[in-house]
Amino acid sequence: MSAAVEPVGAPLLAVRGLQKRFGGVVAAKNVSFSLSPGEMLAIIGPNGAGKSTTFNMVGGQLRPDAGQVVLNGRDVTGLPPRQVWRLGVGRTFQVAQAFLSMSVAENVQMAHISHHGRTRSLWPSARDLYRDDALALLARVGMEDAADRPVAELAYGDVKRVELAIALAADPRLLLMDEPTAGMAPRERAALMTLVDRIARSEGIGVLFTEHDMDAVFGHADRVLVLVRGEIIAEGPPATVRADPEVKRVYLGGGHG
Repeated sequence: MSAAVEPVGAPLLAVRGLQKRFGGVVAAKNVSFSLSPGEMLAIIGPNGAGKSTTFNMVGGQLRPDAGQVVLNGRDVTGLPPRQVWRLGVGRTFQVAQAFLSMSVAENVQMAHISHHGRTRSLWPSARDLYRDDALALLARVGMEDAADRPVAELAYGDVKRVELAIALAADPRLLLMDEPTAGMAPRERAALMTLVDRIARSEGIGVLFTEHDMDAVFGHADRVLVLVRGEIIAEGPPATVRADPEVKRVYLGGGHG
C-alpha cells in the first residue's frame, strides 16, 4: 500500500474513519482522507469498491454507521443533502440533472432562487430573478450563447456544462462530482475536465470526484484514492498510485503502468 500523502494547510474537507454496512456487506471500512481548497481528489476502484457509498456519506445522501465528515471545521456528519448544500457543497451526478423543458438560464436561475430561499416565489414574478447571475455563471462554463435554449435541445456534453453551472450557483467551496464524464465522447470529456480544473484552481474550490475514465483521473487529479471492498488500498499523487503494484493487480491491470 502506498503511503498516504496529506495536503499542506488546514483541510477544506476532513473525512475520518467512515464506516457503512448494508446487512452483512461492509461497503466502507475506516475510510479517511482530506481535501484542500483548490485541490482535485479522485476516488477510483472496481465496481462495488465503496466509491458511491463514500461519496454519498460525504454529500449527506447516506448516514455513516461510524466516523465523521468535517467541512471547514464544522461537523456535518449525517446532515441531509439540502443542509450540506447550503453550507457550501455543490454536486453533479452521473446522469446529468436538469429540467429539460426549461431554458438553460432558467435552470441556473432556479438554482439561485433555491439557494437564496425564495422557492415560494411565483414563477411569473421569478422569471427575471437572478438572471444576470445565471448569465454570468453560464459565461464561466461556456454556455452563455445557449442561455435561452431549452435544455432538451442541447447535446449531452452541453447539458453537463449546464449542470456544472447549476452546482456552482450556490457558490460552493466543495464540489462533489459523481463520474462527471460518464456518457460523454472523448473530446467532450477532456473539455469538461479542463473546465472543472480551471475553475477549481482559479477559485479555490476543492473537487472530490469519482471516475472510471483514467485519462480524466490521471490528467487532472492532484491525488488519487483507491478503494477496494470498502477499504483504502492506496492514496497519493497520480504517478505513485498508477505505479502501485497492488493497484495494478486489482484494478488498473497492465494498461496504465
